[in-house]
Amino acid sequence: MIGARGIVALGLAGIMQTAAAQDLSWSEIERGRYLAIASNCVSCHTDLDHDGTPWAGGREMETPFGVIVTPNITSDDATGIGRWTRDDFWRALHEGRRRDGSYMYPAFPYTHFTRMPRQDVDAIYEYLRTIPPVEADHVPEEELLLPLQVRTAISAWNALHFDQGVFVPDLDKSDEWNRGAYLVTGPGHCGACHTDRNILGGEQEDEFLRGATLENWHAPNIRGGEHGGIAHWSHDDIVAYLGSGRNEHTAPMTRMGEVVEFSTQHLTEGDLGAIATYLKSLEDTPRDASDPPEEAVLQAGQATYFDNCAACHHADGSGEAYMFARLAGSNKVQSDDPTTLIRIILEGAQAIPTNDHPGPLAMPAFDWKLDDDQIADLITYMRNAWGNKGPAVSASEVADLRETLGED
Repeated sequence: MIGARGIVALGLAGIMQTAAAQDLSWSEIERGRYLAIASNCVSCHTDLDHDGTPWAGGREMETPFGVIVTPNITSDDATGIGRWTRDDFWRALHEGRRRDGSYMYPAFPYTHFTRMPRQDVDAIYEYLRTIPPVEADHVPEEELLLPLQVRTAISAWNALHFDQGVFVPDLDKSDEWNRGAYLVTGPGHCGACHTDRNILGGEQEDEFLRGATLENWHAPNIRGGEHGGIAHWSHDDIVAYLGSGRNEHTAPMTRMGEVVEFSTQHLTEGDLGAIATYLKSLEDTPRDASDPPEEAVLQAGQATYFDNCAACHHADGSGEAYMFARLAGSNKVQSDDPTTLIRIILEGAQAIPTNDHPGPLAMPAFDWKLDDDQIADLITYMRNAWGNKGPAVSASEVADLRETLGED
């Protein structure tokens, strides 16, 4: 994977020259750079899976309706956005329209970027124009199900799921809360991963930030108020997680690891604090109680846990702060959807290195060692030990995900 510092810094060398040539202020372009980082543009518009050129697109993004290939957003005239005007760029982020007026697919989160005011969008545009042009290689066609292969069909989807308009501050809330709400719902587009979607792929308003499954991962509930998925995290825990890639509970991996590596670790302390303030204000409803698992299952799972997990995560599931995840009280462990837990045990995982914590952390894969029944019993035990409460996991759920991952 391309290093965060290298990608984020790309294009900066030419900023002063470009600013002078276009009579633009350094402050506007620098502001655009910061907002592009807050929006995590580079992560999606770089083919990280194949060590692609930053900003040149080509990354395949899985959706429930097929594969979307991200476009080149360098200033190349032929394959990028070199011929785009400020108005073109504003229309893309605010209305979800391409330069030719056709509809964009909502895999591009214009449903969130529409919250950004014109001055923020213009600043990002001017920053992107400082990035050296790259002529992208051939980009394969999108592989989408009918009728989405016809872009005009998106107009009907937009009518149902697109609430166009810039962010409006809540005058009854503090400036910090409003800043956090803007970053989360606008450039940060957190709901794109952490909000469940309906059968048509639209985010469900009543499920905002309550967790969702995508690309065979489950993005957990990140509401931080009472009964929320991270209610047990403090304000400082959230700041540490987003800003340094570690806190006493866990470390980001996979897609969230990219968010921290390329985006949130580069935000100011004030913005991280604003995000934490907003998330901590989001309460949730108590979880429904699940049926207790069979005692034999818990005993089998406990034996597997002590043989394979206790050395790092400890007998009481407390983990090791800033090293090995705390399982007791974990929202990932107790989530109604066990996809992420199953996948991490099958494949292992690696926490991303950050500026504050350059040493990577890794958990080995156990797909070769534990069968489906053992993994199901292990997870069921972890979801019901140390005060945790979660539904039992079946061997068939493990087998299905193992097969899917094997096919991928």
